Amino acid sequence: MDTLILAFIIMGTAIMLYDIIRYIIFLKSTNDVLSYGGKSDKIWRAAGLVLLIFFFLAYLFVAIFAERNIVVALILFFGSIFVSIMLILMFKLLETVKTRSLDIAKVLISVIDARDPNLNGHSLHVQRLTMLIYKYMPRYMRAEINPISLEYASLMHDVGKLGIPEAILNKPAKLTDEEWEIMRTHPKIGVKLLQPLKAFDDIDSWICYHHERIDGNGYYKIPEKEIPLASKIISVADTYSAITMRRSYKAPKTHDEAVRIIKEVTGTQLDAQIVNVFLSIPREEVEKCMPEEVKY
Repeated sequence: MDTLILAFIIMGTAIMLYDIIRYIIFLKSTNDVLSYGGKSDKIWRAAGLVLLIFFFLAYLFVAIFAERNIVVALILFFGSIFVSIMLILMFKLLETVKTRSLDIAKVLISVIDARDPNLNGHSLHVQRLTMLIYKYMPRYMRAEINPISLEYASLMHDVGKLGIPEAILNKPAKLTDEEWEIMRTHPKIGVKLLQPLKAFDDIDSWICYHHERIDGNGYYKIPEKEIPLASKIISVADTYSAITMRRSYKAPKTHDEAVRIIKEVTGTQLDAQIVNVFLSIPREEVEKCMPEEVKY
């Protein structure tokens, strides 16, 4: 009986330690635009971790020093199981919220894109390409960027075009210099539109600088070292999408033509490291990123 009691206590202690590890991983995974919270949220999350550690230490104390009996052993064992179940439910609930929120955002962006025939499907195309590039990036580079935040930044990179006159957006010809000056304001307009969403404060620069160039001759003349890594990824995805999607003033180019053009502007417009990652992706995976409704 003593062996059975000890086994239940040890298993409960091990499960509680596992719960602590999972909770720490969970805390790290919530550092994104959908899990944003103020100081009070951070305090509650920290309190949860402190309590888990407290219970784990209590389990150790019982296992080593306290007098053991089957009732206490079962309470500790099933208590750890209960904590595990609650954590699983919490993780799944957050994942469901993130998935549905992203689906809603995609619908809203599609509505925005629809007002401009030159954008129809473009934002979703860029988002898919961006996440594909992220998937193939080295681990150390992926560690610098939260994927949920990157997904939202890439999806909403052109939201600022809501503030651009339709006469410019829908012009069936190339823009004049004056019209281009107006068009170049759309990244900053996008950041301004998203300002009420405090959770986007950490990614507003990703959206604002997605048209910056490595040679410093982008929309806002930002030097390479100040361009966020996420912006460089979105820029490659945006460039490929712009080349391969139909526009009112040009026909779409093929994948091979797009690759040739991208190679030509690597090191001046686009980041060489990100381009190399992009070029390592199998062609069929890249072409699958084109939204169904706009495939040609």
